[in-house]
Amino acid sequence: MSALKPGPQDAGLLPEPNKPRQDIHLLIQHLSDASNKALTQKRKSFNFIKGQENQCFLLLKGSVSLYRTSDGIILSSERAPYIFGLSSQNSVSQHLYLRTEEDSLIGMLPSSEAKRIIKTNNLWESYANLLIYNASRIYSHCVAISQLSSYEIIKRQLLQLHNEPIGIRQNITAANYILSRTFLSRSGVMRILSRLKADGHITAERGILLSINNLPDNY
Repeated sequence: MSALKPGPQDAGLLPEPNKPRQDIHLLIQHLSDASNKALTQKRKSFNFIKGQENQCFLLLKGSVSLYRTSDGIILSSERAPYIFGLSSQNSVSQHLYLRTEEDSLIGMLPSSEAKRIIKTNNLWESYANLLIYNASRIYSHCVAISQLSSYEIIKRQLLQLHNEPIGIRQNITAANYILSRTFLSRSGVMRILSRLKADGHITAERGILLSINNLPDNY
């Protein structure tokens, strides 16, 4: 199943910010040797604070999601390569955690050490580009779940789900994927998904999204 490409059916939805891959690769190249690496199974959780110190996480392989502790809502999801924890402050870090969505390779080091390496190697531009992308991703998600209609939110989440790695797509129902990232009711989500399936806009089996055929602008 090939990844969807942006097209007419994306009209009216907020565009995703471009991931600064070269900057991320450059930062990981310098930070990797100082990190403790671990191959983890899916659904492994990581806290941003260890002892009294913020932690920086290098996503070297796999994918993870950023969760809000208070309600378990997913604020953003990222595939490797990526870096979490460089923008966290103690007051913020206590309310967030990471969880792997598939088997992943994670590197961990103190945020203070990561920032020392960034300073020593004059990586400020790459660091800034990563922070801008991170803020843009979370802003885009928050706007999407607060200002769009229920159908527009579900449409956006279906497109994101369709572009997830196959290991994730095959192990979560479309309804649960949407509910974990939004404040929509289960009954409302199930009603719209059932209509989309009945009208041939999506193909699903036992709740697992198999393909997206055509999503109308309004529903």
